[in-house]
Amino acid sequence: MLKQQEQSALNKNIVVVGACGFGKEVAWLAKSCGYQVLGFLDDDEQLHGSQVLGLPVLGDLSCCTEYFAAAFVVAIGNPRVRQALVGKIEALRPHVKWATLTHPNVLIDDSVLLGKGTVVTAGCTLTTDINIGDHCIVNINSTVGHDCVLADFVTVAPLVAISGNVTLGQCVEIGTSASIRQGVTVEEGAVLGMGGVLTKSQPANTVFVGNPAKELVRA
Repeated sequence: MLKQQEQSALNKNIVVVGACGFGKEVAWLAKSCGYQVLGFLDDDEQLHGSQVLGLPVLGDLSCCTEYFAAAFVVAIGNPRVRQALVGKIEALRPHVKWATLTHPNVLIDDSVLLGKGTVVTAGCTLTTDINIGDHCIVNINSTVGHDCVLADFVTVAPLVAISGNVTLGQCVEIGTSASIRQGVTVEEGAVLGMGGVLTKSQPANTVFVGNPAKELVRA
Protein backbone atom coordinates (compact mmCIF):
# COMPACT_ATOMS: atom_id res chain seq x y z
CA MET A 1 0.00 0.00 0.00
CA LEU A 2 1.11 3.57 -0.72
CA LYS A 3 0.50 6.74 1.21
CA GLN A 4 0.18 9.92 -0.79
CA GLN A 5 3.71 11.16 -0.05
CA GLU A 6 5.21 7.86 -1.25
CA GLN A 7 3.72 8.03 -4.76
CA SER A 8 6.29 10.56 -5.98
CA ALA A 9 8.93 7.81 -5.91
CA LEU A 10 7.32 5.97 -8.82
CA ASN A 11 8.85 6.07 -12.29
CA LYS A 12 7.52 9.06 -14.26
CA ASN A 13 7.20 7.29 -17.62
CA ILE A 14 3.94 5.43 -17.99
CA VAL A 15 2.14 3.16 -20.46
CA VAL A 16 -1.66 3.02 -20.34
CA VAL A 17 -3.30 -0.36 -21.01
CA GLY A 18 -6.57 0.24 -22.87
CA ALA A 19 -6.91 2.82 -25.64
CA CYS A 20 -10.66 3.43 -25.56
CA GLY A 21 -12.70 5.99 -23.61
CA PHE A 22 -11.48 5.41 -20.07
CA GLY A 23 -7.95 4.94 -21.38
CA LYS A 24 -8.06 8.48 -22.74
CA GLU A 25 -9.23 9.76 -19.36
CA VAL A 26 -6.46 7.90 -17.53
CA ALA A 27 -3.84 9.25 -19.95
CA TRP A 28 -5.10 12.75 -19.16
CA LEU A 29 -4.98 11.92 -15.44
CA ALA A 30 -1.43 10.60 -15.72
CA LYS A 31 -0.30 13.83 -17.38
CA SER A 32 -1.97 15.79 -14.58
CA CYS A 33 0.06 13.70 -12.11
CA GLY A 34 3.32 14.63 -13.83
CA TYR A 35 3.85 11.45 -15.85
CA GLN A 36 5.13 11.28 -19.40
CA VAL A 37 2.68 9.03 -21.24
CA LEU A 38 4.59 6.90 -23.75
CA GLY A 39 1.41 5.55 -25.33
CA PHE A 40 -1.21 2.80 -25.08
CA LEU A 41 -1.28 -0.98 -25.27
CA ASP A 42 -4.44 -2.58 -26.62
CA ASP A 43 -5.21 -6.06 -28.00
CA ASP A 44 -7.47 -4.56 -30.70
CA GLU A 45 -5.31 -4.91 -33.82
CA GLN A 46 -7.31 -2.22 -35.62
CA LEU A 47 -5.90 0.35 -33.22
CA HIS A 48 -2.26 -0.63 -33.66
CA GLY A 49 -0.23 2.11 -35.34
CA SER A 50 -2.93 4.71 -34.72
CA GLN A 51 -2.91 7.61 -32.28
CA VAL A 52 -5.24 8.42 -29.39
CA LEU A 53 -5.04 11.93 -27.93
CA GLY A 54 -1.93 12.36 -30.04
CA LEU A 55 -0.28 9.38 -28.34
CA PRO A 56 0.67 6.16 -30.16
CA VAL A 57 -1.03 2.81 -29.73
CA LEU A 58 2.17 0.83 -29.27
CA GLY A 59 0.81 -2.67 -29.84
CA ASP A 60 -0.81 -5.49 -27.90
CA LEU A 61 -0.15 -6.54 -24.31
CA SER A 62 2.91 -8.59 -25.28
CA CYS A 63 4.69 -5.30 -26.00
CA CYS A 64 4.83 -4.59 -22.27
CA THR A 65 8.19 -6.40 -22.26
CA GLU A 66 9.68 -3.57 -24.35
CA TYR A 67 9.15 -0.79 -21.79
CA PHE A 68 11.30 -1.67 -18.78
CA ALA A 69 11.75 1.98 -17.77
CA ALA A 70 8.02 2.64 -17.56
CA ALA A 71 5.26 2.08 -15.06
CA PHE A 72 1.91 0.68 -16.21
CA VAL A 73 -1.74 1.27 -15.38
CA VAL A 74 -4.77 -0.69 -16.65
CA ALA A 75 -7.55 1.65 -17.76
CA ILE A 76 -10.47 -0.77 -18.15
CA GLY A 77 -13.68 -0.15 -16.22
CA ASN A 78 -14.91 -3.74 -16.03
CA PRO A 79 -13.35 -5.26 -12.87
CA ARG A 80 -13.02 -8.83 -14.13
CA VAL A 81 -11.54 -7.78 -17.47
CA ARG A 82 -9.10 -5.51 -15.63
CA GLN A 83 -8.15 -8.39 -13.35
CA ALA A 84 -7.50 -10.67 -16.33
CA LEU A 85 -5.32 -8.07 -18.08
CA VAL A 86 -3.27 -7.49 -14.94
CA GLY A 87 -2.70 -11.24 -14.72
CA LYS A 88 -1.56 -11.41 -18.35
CA ILE A 89 0.90 -8.55 -17.92
CA GLU A 90 2.31 -9.95 -14.67
CA ALA A 91 2.84 -13.30 -16.40
CA LEU A 92 4.84 -11.53 -19.12
CA ARG A 93 6.58 -9.11 -16.73
CA PRO A 94 6.83 -10.63 -13.23
CA HIS A 95 8.41 -7.46 -11.81
CA VAL A 96 6.25 -4.92 -13.64
CA LYS A 97 5.90 -1.50 -12.01
CA TRP A 98 2.29 -0.44 -11.44
CA ALA A 99 1.55 3.27 -11.13
CA THR A 100 -0.93 4.60 -8.57
CA LEU A 101 -2.61 7.77 -9.90
CA THR A 102 -4.40 10.38 -7.81
CA HIS A 103 -5.53 13.62 -9.46
CA PRO A 104 -3.97 16.70 -7.82
CA ASN A 105 -7.36 18.13 -6.82
CA VAL A 106 -8.49 15.02 -4.93
CA LEU A 107 -9.17 15.66 -1.23
CA ILE A 108 -7.47 12.83 0.63
CA ASP A 109 -6.10 12.34 4.13
CA ASP A 110 -2.62 10.96 4.81
CA SER A 111 -4.23 8.00 6.59
CA VAL A 112 -5.69 6.73 3.30
CA LEU A 113 -3.84 3.75 1.78
CA LEU A 114 -3.95 3.16 -1.97
CA GLY A 115 -2.86 -0.10 -3.61
CA LYS A 116 -0.67 -0.47 -6.68
CA GLY A 117 -2.31 0.34 -10.00
CA THR A 118 -5.22 2.17 -8.36
CA VAL A 119 -6.71 5.26 -10.04
CA VAL A 120 -8.48 8.11 -8.23
CA THR A 121 -9.79 10.70 -10.69
CA ALA A 122 -10.59 14.39 -10.47
CA GLY A 123 -13.03 15.78 -7.91
CA CYS A 124 -13.05 12.82 -5.51
CA THR A 125 -12.98 13.03 -1.72
CA LEU A 126 -11.47 10.25 0.42
CA THR A 127 -11.68 11.13 4.09
CA THR A 128 -9.84 9.15 6.81
CA ASP A 129 -8.60 5.63 7.60
CA ILE A 130 -9.59 4.23 4.21
CA ASN A 131 -7.91 1.17 2.74
CA ILE A 132 -8.19 0.78 -1.04
CA GLY A 133 -6.68 -2.30 -2.66
CA ASP A 134 -4.78 -2.92 -5.88
CA HIS A 135 -6.05 -1.90 -9.33
CA CYS A 136 -9.17 -0.10 -8.11
CA ILE A 137 -10.93 2.78 -9.86
CA VAL A 138 -12.58 5.66 -7.99
CA ASN A 139 -14.10 7.76 -10.74
CA ILE A 140 -14.97 11.44 -11.12
CA ASN A 141 -16.59 13.31 -8.20
CA SER A 142 -17.10 10.26 -5.98
CA THR A 143 -16.80 10.27 -2.19
CA VAL A 144 -15.54 7.53 0.13
CA GLY A 145 -16.18 7.92 3.86
CA HIS A 146 -14.16 7.04 6.94
CA ASP A 147 -13.01 3.49 7.71
CA CYS A 148 -14.04 2.06 4.35
CA VAL A 149 -12.30 -0.94 2.81
CA LEU A 150 -12.25 -1.49 -0.95
CA ALA A 151 -10.72 -4.81 -1.98
CA ASP A 152 -8.69 -5.35 -5.16
CA PHE A 153 -10.22 -4.57 -8.57
CA VAL A 154 -13.20 -2.57 -7.28
CA THR A 155 -14.74 -0.10 -9.74
CA VAL A 156 -16.53 2.97 -8.39
CA ALA A 157 -18.21 4.95 -11.19
CA PRO A 158 -18.64 8.76 -11.24
CA LEU A 159 -20.78 10.57 -8.66
CA VAL A 160 -20.94 7.65 -6.21
CA ALA A 161 -21.41 8.37 -2.48
CA ILE A 162 -20.01 5.71 -0.13
CA SER A 163 -20.70 6.31 3.56
CA GLY A 164 -18.38 5.35 6.41
CA ASN A 165 -17.50 1.79 7.45
CA VAL A 166 -18.49 0.30 4.11
CA THR A 167 -16.69 -2.78 2.79
CA LEU A 168 -16.57 -3.60 -0.92
CA GLY A 169 -15.31 -7.06 -1.89
CA GLN A 170 -13.04 -7.95 -4.77
CA CYS A 171 -14.31 -7.06 -8.26
CA VAL A 172 -17.35 -5.19 -6.93
CA GLU A 173 -18.76 -2.61 -9.37
CA ILE A 174 -20.74 0.44 -8.21
CA GLY A 175 -22.70 2.27 -10.91
CA THR A 176 -22.87 6.00 -11.59
CA SER A 177 -24.71 8.11 -9.00
CA ALA A 178 -25.26 5.16 -6.65
CA SER A 179 -25.07 5.59 -2.88
CA ILE A 180 -24.28 3.16 -0.06
CA ARG A 181 -25.45 3.40 3.53
CA GLN A 182 -22.98 3.40 6.42
CA GLY A 183 -21.80 0.00 7.64
CA VAL A 184 -22.94 -1.96 4.59
CA THR A 185 -20.90 -4.80 3.06
CA VAL A 186 -20.99 -5.58 -0.66
CA GLU A 187 -19.52 -9.01 -1.23
CA GLU A 188 -17.21 -10.17 -4.01
CA GLY A 189 -18.33 -9.77 -7.62
CA ALA A 190 -21.56 -7.92 -6.83
CA VAL A 191 -22.88 -5.02 -8.93
CA LEU A 192 -24.92 -2.05 -7.69
CA GLY A 193 -26.67 -0.44 -10.64
CA MET A 194 -26.72 3.21 -11.67
CA GLY A 195 -28.58 5.40 -9.19
CA GLY A 196 -29.05 2.51 -6.76
CA VAL A 197 -29.44 3.28 -3.06
CA LEU A 198 -28.06 0.37 -1.05
CA THR A 199 -29.38 0.24 2.52
CA LYS A 200 -28.45 -3.36 3.41
CA SER A 201 -25.53 -5.69 2.76
CA GLN A 202 -25.37 -7.27 -0.69
CA PRO A 203 -24.42 -10.93 -1.31
CA ALA A 204 -21.64 -12.00 -3.68
CA ASN A 205 -22.25 -12.12 -7.42
CA THR A 206 -25.61 -10.37 -7.33
CA VAL A 207 -26.96 -7.33 -9.18
CA PHE A 208 -28.98 -4.84 -7.14
CA VAL A 209 -30.87 -1.89 -8.65
CA GLY A 210 -33.33 0.79 -7.55
CA ASN A 211 -34.13 2.91 -4.49
CA PRO A 212 -34.00 1.14 -2.15
CA ALA A 213 -31.84 -1.29 -4.10
CA LYS A 214 -33.21 -4.79 -4.51
CA GLU A 215 -31.81 -7.93 -6.09
CA LEU A 216 -32.28 -8.12 -9.82
CA VAL A 217 -30.30 -11.22 -10.71
CA ARG A 218 -27.50 -13.44 -9.48
CA ALA A 219 -24.45 -13.36 -11.72
